[in-house]
Amino acid sequence: MREKITKLFVAAAIAEACSWLALLVGMAVKYGPPDNEIGVKIFGPIHGALFVAYGLLVLAVARLHRWRLWPTVVALACAVPPFATLFFERWAARRGMLRTAPEPDRPLTPVG
Repeated sequence: MREKITKLFVAAAIAEACSWLALLVGMAVKYGPPDNEIGVKIFGPIHGALFVAYGLLVLAVARLHRWRLWPTVVALACAVPPFATLFFERWAARRGMLRTAPEPDRPLTPVG
């Protein structure tokens, strides 16, 4: 379970950054010469949903991996600037903050 939530967090960090890119392109099209709002109408809600999903997964992963308050706050703040979730995810992985212990195949007993 712990590994699945951690993988979802990594996927959400990447997806949130990609949705930022799509939203920025949509905004460029909206306010640029084509003057078309379709990109913002499509990617705005997608980005919003991924933003919320990333925030919830930060809280779940922080609790599972027992992060301190400061890295949790930084992870949440990284959802705001474009592409910062990618940098945080890579930083956390390098520091071992996303490492998961392998789950045993069978329940452990007092005997072993």
